[in-house]
Amino acid sequence: MKLYNNIRFNVRKSSGLYLVMVIVLAFTGCKDDFLQDGTITDGPITEGEVWGNDAYARGVLNNAYFSIPEGYSIDGNGGMLASGTDEAVNSGLNATISIFNNGTWSPLRTVDDQYDNLYEGLRKVNLFLQNLPGSAIIPTDGLTVEEDKSRLKGQAFFLRALFHFELVKRYGAVTLATRVFNRNENLNLPKNTYKECVDQVIADCDSAVNTNLPQWTGESSGKYYWRSGDKGRATKTAAMALKSRMLLYAASPLNSAQSGVTWQDAANAAKAIIDLGLHSLLTSYYNIFNYGAAPYNNEVIFATYAQNRNDIEQDNAPISYDGARGRTNPTQEMVDAFETTNGRLVSDPANTQYDANNPYANRDPRFALTINYNGRLFKNVAVQTYIGGKDGINQNINATKTGYYLRKFLSESATWNQTSNTLARRPWVMFRYAEILLNYAEALNEAQGVVAATEVLKYVNMVRQRTGINMPVLQTTNPSANGYVEPTQEAIRERIHNERRVELCFEGHRFYDVRRWKQGDTYLNKPVSGMRITIDGSNLVYTRFTVENRVFEDKNYWYPFSQNTVNRQPALVQNTGY
Repeated sequence: MKLYNNIRFNVRKSSGLYLVMVIVLAFTGCKDDFLQDGTITDGPITEGEVWGNDAYARGVLNNAYFSIPEGYSIDGNGGMLASGTDEAVNSGLNATISIFNNGTWSPLRTVDDQYDNLYEGLRKVNLFLQNLPGSAIIPTDGLTVEEDKSRLKGQAFFLRALFHFELVKRYGAVTLATRVFNRNENLNLPKNTYKECVDQVIADCDSAVNTNLPQWTGESSGKYYWRSGDKGRATKTAAMALKSRMLLYAASPLNSAQSGVTWQDAANAAKAIIDLGLHSLLTSYYNIFNYGAAPYNNEVIFATYAQNRNDIEQDNAPISYDGARGRTNPTQEMVDAFETTNGRLVSDPANTQYDANNPYANRDPRFALTINYNGRLFKNVAVQTYIGGKDGINQNINATKTGYYLRKFLSESATWNQTSNTLARRPWVMFRYAEILLNYAEALNEAQGVVAATEVLKYVNMVRQRTGINMPVLQTTNPSANGYVEPTQEAIRERIHNERRVELCFEGHRFYDVRRWKQGDTYLNKPVSGMRITIDGSNLVYTRFTVENRVFEDKNYWYPFSQNTVNRQPALVQNTGY
């Protein structure tokens, strides 16, 4: 008896991009290897025929893109990773996402367990890399066969780096998959070291850059560029951005001892992207995520394939808007992170611009572009989160638990629960230029300290000074002026951390930032708050209250491997504490 791989294809064409659904299965039998096609052929086809067919061969790589995790619903019920942090609470009763917070996270009770999905993606890209040299690729876009194969190889290297990174950021050290494993070999493999994992991600990013990949998605001319139907594919700057994030994580306190990566390494990787001059900050913060505009704009470095959808609005809009479910409820802690327009934090005793009786006035413009709060217009109708209001606390089982709803990502043109729904085209943005600027600032501050303060704050201020935001520049020279920061590495660090918290909120960064900084006990092991608003005559009364208690233990710096995974692969060894 011999062990074989069975790959089933279901081919369709969408926006100029062949999407080939590939399911990799294992079975035993006593006949030649084959790939069962249930759609466009009358019978089984051989593996040689797959790699001898341009569409089939490309399809194996194309399908690997479907293993990229997106962040709009990591639990299959509209839950976002933000609700596993101090950014938000999920309104759903017994929401799976709450496992992150309530002390029940374990190998038998997992959430966002991407282990099998990511290794499936790794198998596909390794299968493609193994067979690409002899495959019958028909070149496109005026490329030669070798040029086109180089571009395909670059995509595969990027995806392999991305899938390994997605594993490493969740689980820490994992078993590297850099080849197609034979099903009849011993697959009870141990973990590689964390350093080996980081080195592999970096090596694959560098390999991707050294191919004929387009520089970036926004290119529209020249020999190497992605046509409109191919947006969402890998690029050279996407590989560089992934390298930047991997090195930032690896240099951070949680990982530096085992990675050997320095903060200067991380700073250099981010600066390499900046120095290319290809990307820039979009002039409208809102339009980065308003996908009725350009889904792949100058700020977006890499985003998944854009789909027409309205589930994001249905999951997260305030409950009175066509029966939306209001899932992601920003916390008061998240609201408090937004400065007032004088560049001071609301916790600053010297901040005379903050009025606790009118708390949403004079705030960083990103606040209103990110959070639906009481009185804010959404779809030209005021949100009502006060007690008794149509979107208020306790209004129904989906109502906000904190007094706030998510605004970021939502399209005001999208409709749902109507006879004729309107969909908005959007991807999940994985890397954008603002993150790179903040990566550089953070890493440079950690590497060189206050002597580099001018350079560090220059790049933080680029993010703050985006057109339409125009927050005061941070500066260390005039204590009485707006945006003053004490000229110490520690004080600058705190402002950079807060800038990441505000600029990148709800995009999945906070969950991993707090962990890599080893600040889980500081931010995640305490209650989160909301704002209860009542009406007293003609006045609104704002009362802060505890929404729920949160639990964080040292073991929670990493995901547990599911018990099923450990049972299949005992040599993996469960992460410490689980």
